[in-house]
Amino acid sequence: VQLQASGGGLAQPGGSLTLSCVASTPLFNPYAVGWFRQPPGKEREIVAAISATGSSQYFAATVKGRFTITKDRAKSTAYLQMNGLEPEDTAIYYCAALYTIYSDTYYVNSHEYTYWGQGTLVTVSS
Repeated sequence: VQLQASGGGLAQPGGSLTLSCVASTPLFNPYAVGWFRQPPGKEREIVAAISATGSSQYFAATVKGRFTITKDRAKSTAYLQMNGLEPEDTAIYYCAALYTIYSDTYYVNSHEYTYWGQGTLVTVSS
C-alpha cells in the first residue's frame, strides 16, 4: 500500500489547512490511520489517529479542539482538518496506516504503523 499525503503549505496564525492522505488500495476499510509531525529540530510525534471504522479517535493534547481527523473509506482517503493554526504547528506532517483486525482501535506509536506517506510541509507564519 502506498500513501500520498498532500495539502500542506503556508498558513497564517489562526488559519486553517486540510491535509489529505490517499491510499493506493481500494480496500481501505481495515486500515487504521495516524497523522504524525516532525517540527524543525525535533522528533516525530503523534498528532491524531483514527480507527479503521472511524469510531475511535485520538488527539494529542496540543491539537485537541483544533484538529479533526476523518476517514473516507469510499475514497480510500484520510483527512486532517487543522483549524486555529499556531506557529508551533509548523512541521512536516506524515500520514501512516496499518492493517488491523481490531476495527475500533486507534494506534499512537509510530512503530506500529506499516505504511507511510512522503510528508507534507506545513508552515504557520505571519
